[in-house]
Amino acid sequence: MSDANKVAEEVQQKLYLDEETGENVSKSELKKRQKQRDIARKKAEKAEKAAANAPAKSASSKKKDQLADLTPNQYFEIRSAHINQLREANNKDLAAFNPYPHKFEVGIKLPEFVKEYGHLQRGETLPEVEVRVSGRIMTKRESGSKLKFYLLKSDGIEVQIMAQGQDASSFEAYESMHEYLRRGDIIGVVGYPGRTSPAKGGDGELSVFAKTVQLLTPCLHMLPTEHFGFKDQEARYRKRYLDLIMNDATRDRFKVRSKIISYIRRFLDNRDFVEVETPILNVIAGGATAKPFTTHHNDLNMEMFMRIAPELFLKELVVGGMERVYEIGRQFRNEGIDMTHNPEFTTCEFYQAYADVFDLMDTTELMFSEMVKEITGSYVIKYHPGAADGTEYTLDFSRPWKRVNMMEELERIYKVQFPAGDQLHTDETNAFLQKVLKDNNIVCSAPLTNARMLDKLVGEIEDTCINPTFIFGHPQIMSPLAKKDRNIPGLCERFEVFVATKEICNAYTELNDPFDQRARFEEQAKQKDAGDDEAQLIDETFCNALEYGLPPTAGWGCGIDRLAMFLTDSNTIREVLLFPTLKPDARELD
Repeated sequence: MSDANKVAEEVQQKLYLDEETGENVSKSELKKRQKQRDIARKKAEKAEKAAANAPAKSASSKKKDQLADLTPNQYFEIRSAHINQLREANNKDLAAFNPYPHKFEVGIKLPEFVKEYGHLQRGETLPEVEVRVSGRIMTKRESGSKLKFYLLKSDGIEVQIMAQGQDASSFEAYESMHEYLRRGDIIGVVGYPGRTSPAKGGDGELSVFAKTVQLLTPCLHMLPTEHFGFKDQEARYRKRYLDLIMNDATRDRFKVRSKIISYIRRFLDNRDFVEVETPILNVIAGGATAKPFTTHHNDLNMEMFMRIAPELFLKELVVGGMERVYEIGRQFRNEGIDMTHNPEFTTCEFYQAYADVFDLMDTTELMFSEMVKEITGSYVIKYHPGAADGTEYTLDFSRPWKRVNMMEELERIYKVQFPAGDQLHTDETNAFLQKVLKDNNIVCSAPLTNARMLDKLVGEIEDTCINPTFIFGHPQIMSPLAKKDRNIPGLCERFEVFVATKEICNAYTELNDPFDQRARFEEQAKQKDAGDDEAQLIDETFCNALEYGLPPTAGWGCGIDRLAMFLTDSNTIREVLLFPTLKPDARELD
């Protein structure tokens, strides 16, 4: 035998048979494999034992787990198909389950429930008291097959629903009433009030102990998760309904807006003002300096304008003897969209006979300061304009407010002597204003009318107004509907209120001289011919009304949206409009 064969035979004699694989392996390798198999066998036995001892999951629990792992699109497809099957079955047999019942008698709203039964102590229940509540399921969890918890939300309040098998008429009824319920569904609950007695201690949770739970309206879509929420700003504006479901801050913001409108309405009603309504569609767009939306009336075959302000109509009512009138409503201006402007917005305008602009200064201070105090609890509020540096303003609405004379302040800021008020409309003043703009590197968009350039220069004053500030003494050329100043030629009796650099209010001693009014309108028409598409046209109907006699009158207007921004600490007007104007979503056009 050769030396090579002898070595091979010795190696073969040292190998051992692995009976599971049929291989010949070294002794160490065989021991290693056996050890691994022992470990694997013990794990399998442990898992099998755990599975045998685990409680069986109900069919509804399995469905819940499966749906929880789906994508939003998959969830919608599966849930929609399931609910539609239930609908069709009910259409064929009215005794079958109806996922969209017609009625549920609500006995008590959740805020009232919390107020009435919040005093209950740990473990205390009132089985003899029946309560009937409804709301949307925000969370759902189970603790065994006969105990389920729902967090029910309605009117911004959340209450726990505790559904125990023992409170149902039978286990079968208990299983069937919970089978179809998912997060987001709207349900009706009949039960009794109580407070839980947690095993781990604590005060317990105020709850409705459910005897029956009824699906009232299924939610076909998967709600955003509690962890991530619904925060995308663009999506929130496009799906305000979902924003309201998920974000209590949004609901609170619009409740404040409602309180603002209610306060203004109550303030004016208590002072003998009459609320009226004026047309939205106008033959002539008047009442403010702004570009209107146009539309076409088919039957009359004529172009019409959506109103930019109700002013002219309201003053016609004062001519007719309604001495104190106001309107809260929508205005429409075909202009740019930015942080403080939306094409449609809400204003309040009121007109008071036998008052002037100085009376309205006092009225404005009183209305706004007391409104802020009533709604927020203080005259002083914090406001964050949204600057990248985290700027915070402290806004003090307590009276009295600062008052700034416009022309005097312009001379102080730009260190030049402005022309006299009765010369502000001239070509010489136009050249002067262009030079002031150029010298201060201020850009004004065309057309460079005297009124537009003055308005641009006034922006420097506005930017210094943090606390509520009256700016008064406007040139007549900037105010075609305001009465001329009783002392200074070329100026008029008007004020604007600015807060945190933004205008919230505008008021005049109203122009009631029909001759002067027609001349002002004619000047506006010249500005329109010069290319200013925001200038007003001559309104013959209004001029004719003035010829019958408008008593000395003061008029006032404010932007509700701007007020809501400040009182809700919102840095964009879109936050205080339920449905702001947005560009169409590309996905909606597909």
